[in-house]
Amino acid sequence: MTQFISAISLVIPDYDAAIDFYVGVLNFTLKSDSVLPDGKRWVTVSPPGAKECALLLALAIGDEQTSRIGNQTGGRVFLFLNTDDFERDYAAMKQKGVEFLQPPRHESYGRVVVFADPFGNKWDLIEPA
Repeated sequence: MTQFISAISLVIPDYDAAIDFYVGVLNFTLKSDSVLPDGKRWVTVSPPGAKECALLLALAIGDEQTSRIGNQTGGRVFLFLNTDDFERDYAAMKQKGVEFLQPPRHESYGRVVVFADPFGNKWDLIEPA
């Protein structure tokens, strides 16, 4: 049997603002954007070269979901974006105004820097060792 995670739901305040950041700033691919019968949208994005897992940009509905925007993991880094060229991607992200929460550092597992999306979610950009 083969299994894999196809999508991870990311609660967001606005579909178009999220698409603007993930596609326009991080250079992700817009995989799908369709309107569902209930008026919500099915929006998925993924990093360049990703084959299986995507982010499902899920519009927050109600106070409970809205309260989770940007803090789905209780303040921890939530998502990990691997790269084959740390300097290239770090420079491109910096040029596009991505908010870095600390300077890049070398760890035993590779080069890493923590950044935040416009909604407050923490990410690691990692070039594995």
